[in-house]
Amino acid sequence: MILNLGTMNETVIKELHQKLLTAWNNQDAVAMASLFANNGTVVGFDGSENNGKAIIEKEMSKIFKDHKTARYVWKVREVRFLSSGIALLRAVAGMVLPGEEKVKPERNAQQSLIAVNENENWKIALFQNTPAQYHGRPEASQSLTNELNALV
Repeated sequence: MILNLGTMNETVIKELHQKLLTAWNNQDAVAMASLFANNGTVVGFDGSENNGKAIIEKEMSKIFKDHKTARYVWKVREVRFLSSGIALLRAVAGMVLPGEEKVKPERNAQQSLIAVNENENWKIALFQNTPAQYHGRPEASQSLTNELNALV
């Protein structure tokens, strides 16, 4: 059963996702990790897993220390409440390399975020960033790239 709990709650979940990607764009590992539940998980673009808020902060800090990361642009496709305390957000995202003005199609992604309500605070239980490669369907890849470039 899918519940419709109204746009105010949807806005909170969208803002959680926005804060996450903005923290990435700002290379702020502490801010990123603070958005997760203590036992939260990140599944990265390359399939790597980071489990727990402390590990997420440690691994993001390593990434940000080594190089200037590309910045995200994104569009939320859906927010669904699975219960009064669990929400699913689905989004598409692209990355713009430093000094460039367009997304790199090979870095386009489908993103899934599961949020849980902990004492009236929404936290991320799972964030997964999956490559949107559309193997054998170049028109789908180009369509998503065009959509994301319009957000740059």
